[in-house]
This record gives sequence, structure tokens and C-alpha cells, in this order.
Amino acid sequence: MACWDGVIGKDEINRYAKAGFGGEGGIGQRPALLVIDVQYRTVGTKPMPYCEAIEEYPMSCGDVGWDAVGNIAQLVALFRQKRFPILYPHVAPKNTMTDGGRLAAKIPSIMGIDAKGYQFVDEISPVDGDVLLPKKHPSAFFGTPLVSHLVDLAVDTLVVTGCTTSGCVRSSVTDAFAYNFKVLVPDDAVYDRSLTSHAVNLWDMNAKYADVHSSAHILKLVEELEDRS
Repeated sequence: MACWDGVIGKDEINRYAKAGFGGEGGIGQRPALLVIDVQYRTVGTKPMPYCEAIEEYPMSCGDVGWDAVGNIAQLVALFRQKRFPILYPHVAPKNTMTDGGRLAAKIPSIMGIDAKGYQFVDEISPVDGDVLLPKKHPSAFFGTPLVSHLVDLAVDTLVVTGCTTSGCVRSSVTDAFAYNFKVLVPDDAVYDRSLTSHAVNLWDMNAKYADVHSSAHILKLVEELEDRS
């Protein structure tokens, strides 16, 4: 059962099918894992319902974020085991004097996050050898050396996790597709504060830019690949 069942109507599904959307891109031989913005500011410092989480960090997604963290942690563990690269595009602490721009004007709350909020969640935190990519815009590619790292690592596939599904995940997925990478999105390892937006964006990404599957399915695909030498 897809996460968009009951959200997307049959007529819309039929329109996409008639247009030929929804094919499988598959997985290559050299995948990398993107862990996007999995910081305490997006989930809260502990699992709690959304209504409580936003009291701590107004931009938190709450318990749906923590549900995803558990699945991301499994992917991180497998990628480490197989020595496949893991990259962490993330929002760095804001300098209120210089980091304004359109995002701050549109979402002023992003400028008032404390130091703890910018820390990576312990369960998925980077280790030596992982690539950290501070970013100032939704896409992990915009204004970062991500492509250079992927070329150097001979990556042909990206598994994209993190948040938000409708924002930084989608922006990164469409850019990855434009750069001709194969793209996989585990639907239970990405998260959003809007369940409707989460479902709609996964449906549309699956139709056009990525293969959207459960993390269990993607774990199986990665497990079957030869370890990185």
C-alpha cells in the first residue's frame, strides 16, 4: 500500500498513468546516502507529538520525524557496513547579520534557532569520513560541492532521506535527476510536518524523478550490491 493511497484520487492517478509516468529507474552499483537536515530543530530533542514538539522548536515535525529517524539509522548502518558513502547536507547555524535573504524574509522563524537545534540527531550523526555539506537553500546541490564529491566517489545512485519531503528532499531529488543520477526515496525515511504534502510529493516524485519504496525494500536492494572496495 502506497503512502499516497486515499490522498490522490483515481482520476489523477489515471491521468499520470496515461501520460506514461511511473516507470522504474532502478539502482546502480555505486550508491550514496543523503541524510538531509536530520537535526534536532526538525524533530525535537526527544520523541513527542507534534503539538508538544513545536513548543520546543516551532519548525519541528514531531513524532513523524522520529519515526523516520529509526529507518534512516538502519540505512546509515548498512551503508557504513558496505563502505558506501554517506553525505549530510544540512542547515548551518545562522549569522543574523549576513544570512538573511528571501528565506529569512519568507520564514523568519528559521533565524531564531538555538545551537542544540542545529546538532545532528545522535541516532544518525556523522562519523569521520562522512561528507558534511552546509547549505543555505533547499536543494543539497545549490551552492554546495555535492556534485564534485559524487563524481570523485564514482557515485551513480542517490538514496535520499531526511526532511522535509516537500522542501529540501524534493528539491534535492529533482536536481539529482537533472544531473542524471538514479534516485531512490524511502517513503518512511523522509518526513514532513504536513502529511498531505508528504504524500502528494512522494507520489509526484515517484511518477517523474525517483523510485519511491519502503526503506525495507531499499535496504534489500543495497544489501545485494557488492561492497565498495
